[in-house]
Amino acid sequence: MSKRIRGLGLFSGGLDSMLAATVLRAQGLDVTGIFFVTPFFGPDRALESAARLQLPLLILDLTDKFFPLIYAPPHGFGRGHNPCIDCHLLMLREAAAMLEPEGFDFLFTGEVLGQRPMSQNRGSLNLIARESGVPELLLRPLSAKLLAPTRPELLGWVDRERLLALNGRSRKPQIALAAEHGIINYPAPAGGCLLTDPGYAARLKETLHHQGEVSRRDLELLKWGRHFRLPGGAKAVVGRTQRDNEALEKLLEPGDRVLKVRGYPGPLVLVPGGGLAADLEVAAGLAGAYSDARPETPVEVAVQAGGETSLIRLTTAPKARFKEWLV
Repeated sequence: MSKRIRGLGLFSGGLDSMLAATVLRAQGLDVTGIFFVTPFFGPDRALESAARLQLPLLILDLTDKFFPLIYAPPHGFGRGHNPCIDCHLLMLREAAAMLEPEGFDFLFTGEVLGQRPMSQNRGSLNLIARESGVPELLLRPLSAKLLAPTRPELLGWVDRERLLALNGRSRKPQIALAAEHGIINYPAPAGGCLLTDPGYAARLKETLHHQGEVSRRDLELLKWGRHFRLPGGAKAVVGRTQRDNEALEKLLEPGDRVLKVRGYPGPLVLVPGGGLAADLEVAAGLAGAYSDARPETPVEVAVQAGGETSLIRLTTAPKARFKEWLV
């Protein structure tokens, strides 16, 4: 019996990646998806879409290897703080390293020529293929007919005539193709990566400006609450919802200060690393301003550090007083 050809594909869980896997499976190929986790994109969508397709899915954490791209990606950032080309290269190189050990024959992606201006123009696709280290094994099924043939096509592992020539930003061809293959449930188009989100990107840039380097905890904190840069240089994170408060509590580390108004519903305020006394006074003011206590109400703010609690007494101020420090 001849060996069944196996493909390993970057699988985001979006419609394009679902279609790329489906088009190849329609040719009788053994297809597996792989999703790389970082603090900026999680696996939930990929897991859900893979389950719908009954597609085997590998999940690997890429955070430690991603960190250098936060500071100085060789191919630059997009509109936010997104190093799209270098991120894609990193994922492809990591996947390529698995080909021989895991018995896969080629890589594939759901990229569509011309769909994204930075990372999916012809020049970028060629650059990514070349610098992936396995350009001859990297297949883009949805736009393959517009690109140079790869080894899977030249060797007859994949029938090039049954691949596609999609081009541009319109999703109509993908929607039609999905219907043709009986795919009726798929995610709405979305960036998926927090580094493309203007708010998150702005917070990250501000943090890098003040700290120079960030930890995994720093990156997680940026997802929650309102962020203030206090006059003394410390950061204060003010929960907006109960979900924010719970998430911040899970991210606490030794040395942090946690502030909350006594006697009134209100947010948890986290000062990572503790801050100076003057910063804690301002953070207490934030706790009061964002609590349900009316402005000019005398309140007590509990400040917790480890197992110890102290009190700061103040009169609540309007939120507008703190606007200039909002990140």
